[in-house]
Amino acid sequence: MKGGTLMDIIDEQILAILKHNSKLSNKEIGEMVHLTGQAVGNRILKLQDEGIIQRFSIVVNYPSTQYIRFFMDSNRYTAFEAFVNQYKEIEVFHKVSGQACYLLVSHFTDVTFPLFIESLSNWGRYSVETFVADKLNHGDD
Repeated sequence: MKGGTLMDIIDEQILAILKHNSKLSNKEIGEMVHLTGQAVGNRILKLQDEGIIQRFSIVVNYPSTQYIRFFMDSNRYTAFEAFVNQYKEIEVFHKVSGQACYLLVSHFTDVTFPLFIESLSNWGRYSVETFVADKLNHGDD
């Protein structure tokens, strides 16, 4: 948050609605939170200005998701980061603290994933977890 503005209950309701379906119009959201569409639009703009809402995005139902913890064998971080950034299949690429050096979330196919892992192994060690099922239930489905 830029200015440190506190959110009220209406802002939290608007965020919850947008998380579930960001395609709703301000008028539709307003009906749900008992405000006008214009008032909702103003609140959304304020949340964006404050950095609370950083972007609007979609969730893609990928056929395959891999979570890769990567451990560097050298200090060639810049070269490794350039290597990883070549792959459009990588959705998340974070430098992390703890046991691993990097955390990657990727969506390679069964054919392309082994090729990526073979190249990745030239840079260090890794562990891979593959997504099986989403068990989080927010009660909105």
